[in-house]
Amino acid sequence: MKKINAKRIEELAIRLTEQLSVTETKGEVKIAEEIYDILKDLNYFKDNPNHLSFIPLPDDPLGRKSVLAILKGKEESKDTLILIGHLDTVGISDYGSLKDYAHKPNELMESFMAIKDKLPQDVRIDLESGDYLFGRGIFDMKAGLAINIAILEELAKDIDNLRGNIVFAFLCDEENNSSGMLSLLPQLVRLQEEEGFEYLALLDTDYMTNEYEGDENKYIYLGTVGKLMPSFYIVGKETHVGEAFGGIDANQISSAILKRINLNTEFCDQLDGETSLPPISLRQRDLKAEYSVQTAKANILFFNYSTLCSTPDQVLEKMKRAALEAFQEVIHNLNQQYKNFCRLSGREYKELSFKTRVLTYDELYRAVKAEIGDELDEKIEELTAKILRDDTIDQRDFSLKLVEEVHKLWSDREPVVIVYFSPPYYPHIAVEGKREKEKRLIKAVDQAIGRIKTDYRLVKRKFFPYISDLSYGAAPREEESIEALKNNMPGFGTKYRLPLEEMQKLDLPVVDIGPFGKDAHKFTERLHKDYSFRVVPELVLRTIMELLAK
Repeated sequence: MKKINAKRIEELAIRLTEQLSVTETKGEVKIAEEIYDILKDLNYFKDNPNHLSFIPLPDDPLGRKSVLAILKGKEESKDTLILIGHLDTVGISDYGSLKDYAHKPNELMESFMAIKDKLPQDVRIDLESGDYLFGRGIFDMKAGLAINIAILEELAKDIDNLRGNIVFAFLCDEENNSSGMLSLLPQLVRLQEEEGFEYLALLDTDYMTNEYEGDENKYIYLGTVGKLMPSFYIVGKETHVGEAFGGIDANQISSAILKRINLNTEFCDQLDGETSLPPISLRQRDLKAEYSVQTAKANILFFNYSTLCSTPDQVLEKMKRAALEAFQEVIHNLNQQYKNFCRLSGREYKELSFKTRVLTYDELYRAVKAEIGDELDEKIEELTAKILRDDTIDQRDFSLKLVEEVHKLWSDREPVVIVYFSPPYYPHIAVEGKREKEKRLIKAVDQAIGRIKTDYRLVKRKFFPYISDLSYGAAPREEESIEALKNNMPGFGTKYRLPLEEMQKLDLPVVDIGPFGKDAHKFTERLHKDYSFRVVPELVLRTIMELLAK
């Protein structure tokens, strides 16, 4: 069994961290070029320069790109693994006055030592132990990239004895829209067709951390959580504040939906003893453009909804039902308050006439189409062309503007809630051992765990609990599920493109075997050196060799 040099991985991890690569900045370009420069000096790529290339993001104003490196074993086999990792990190504003050192582990740790008494106790203990490296991205996920590079370097030295092939992809834009992974998928399918590659699995080295306080386990995740973004365009009936009961406040309806759904464990998915996190809100705001004493007519609300087994059509139905219940509660409470107000002011009470209505975007589209026919599609195309020219409008706002436009074209002005999906969509992937590829991956991981000598408690779990590029290794095949997604995600196929056919064609089991650390996306982000530089590389390499074995 080959040994991967832990010192080499640490050197690479620090070098990559020192190249600041905040998502949606030129730093992503620089780190891609840094990795390319590291790899191009290997003898294997000097002999096979066409096996190392960039994958540019289409129409990207920053010129961002991913790096694709292919190792083709001399021992004839079409069996092929895909190893991925992402180049980008979240921002550094949370470091405050230390932000200039955020990407410099050694200087940052010296600065932390100077203020260690002001740090949380657990952070101070880890800092003083010498067991951790600190810095933006060193944990999420420069160390994972370093592991992949070191494994690539080692295997390339002995290419004559490599059975099968390995595709390494170093991907940009994971932290934002996963554009790097989405642009990789057509290339993977092309290689599959041109080279005859038989893909076995998709392996990521993204981070792993404690799942609860005091958790000593080190996890390997066979499968990954999915994500949908159920969204609510809420139209009330505006009124002057001096006639408060003459309308219905969109903000109140929105707040009722928030209360009904936010962190409600009723909406957790459960599968094989594992449970997804409940939905949590990512945006809530009214859509008034100016201050006035008129109540808000419209509000937008959307949630992060994690899935283990629920499909888009099922989530849509759950959200529609929840919105209907919340809307009913608002009208009931509004009437109760109006009744009390009438009693207090000596007026006659008459029940308010508001009715609950919740439609999916597809239902709204069909209603408007029935009224105005082809004019609707013309208006949508016209608006789409206009806002596609504006780079400041992101995918979420693009979808919202289309919902607003379709509703505006409807003759019905009564209160309504429109339920739809905002981008992005990440499918969940369960590795259940039902297919031959799944059995092969499970066996390889089990053998890797069983053969490694370590005092760490290694535990297999079904689902990587964080949103990641792993989700794009496969896609649902149920037509009803896919149609519900497409028909209820405004802008699908224009501003937001998802290569579903390529994902379905790959149809891969996935695994994450990642470095251990703490506080990803926090200024105290840190990486545990021993487990990350010594144990993880061996686990990854053993899994690779077991999968590619005859």
